[in-house]
Amino acid sequence: MVQVFPDYYKNFKCIAGRCRHNCCIGWEIDIDDKTAAFYAEVDGHFGDRLRRNISRDGQPHFILGKNDRCPFLNGENLCDIILTLGEEHICGICSDHPRFKNELPGRVEFGLGLCCEEAARLILGKKTPVKLEYSGYPPHDSIISMRDAVLMILQERSKSIEARIYSMLILCRARLPFREMSRWSQELLKLERLDEKWTEILNLLSGDYDIAGFDRHMAGRQSEYEQLLVYFVYRHMANAWDDDSIARRAAFAALGYEVLHAAGAALWTKNGSFTFEDQAELARMFSSEIEYSDENLDIIFEML
Repeated sequence: MVQVFPDYYKNFKCIAGRCRHNCCIGWEIDIDDKTAAFYAEVDGHFGDRLRRNISRDGQPHFILGKNDRCPFLNGENLCDIILTLGEEHICGICSDHPRFKNELPGRVEFGLGLCCEEAARLILGKKTPVKLEYSGYPPHDSIISMRDAVLMILQERSKSIEARIYSMLILCRARLPFREMSRWSQELLKLERLDEKWTEILNLLSGDYDIAGFDRHMAGRQSEYEQLLVYFVYRHMANAWDDDSIARRAAFAALGYEVLHAAGAALWTKNGSFTFEDQAELARMFSSEIEYSDENLDIIFEML
């Protein structure tokens, strides 16, 4: 089975207690069966603590505590399971996150999710075009060939970001149903939301902001949008199954850019600044609110 990685993949390292948006807060954490069986055999006080804080109702999962914190996330935002039992004994989802994998015929593609702030910094901060690394020779696949052609288009740095998006949409026979950001704001506000800061961003999109001034501010930072688009296409287009689903995924990448570009302009107009950290935080919120909600993602794909 051929394995595929973006060239930045192996550079990721969790920043643990320095993370402002800890993945051990606010998410239900399922425990795989092998790890659950191991936890059941741990003895002593820590074994008792493990069993008190695991629900066996359905798939075993940790019982979240105050403010939806994992019961093993300590006051320094470090994992007591790692500190006590070792990193090799955390459950699969904790070990993998924010990594993802797409299992495809003859290949498995690995990547990092933008919902993690450090992954967002790594992805958006990359200055050179993304290269895919292979563990062997993958079989021919027409959808993957289309996806890889789109990735080449998105990394044609002699063209503007908008021109690259237009070429992608033409190649994939895709379009956005409407371009007005105020309308997209209203549609996105109808979706389930996790963070009121995201609600504030969406509300800003219905107001006035200076796109032209923002574009001048971002003139030297276009690689951030290139990496954003490449991420969306790499993660989602490989899972397409026909021409229509390819088109929807191309449109989703374009929509992600449109929303985050407009949100950046709105914040720049409001605050008079827009830093790389602001960009990474916007991308993290979009990913958490849209990509990591199957329901929200399905609604967006249906709209597209």
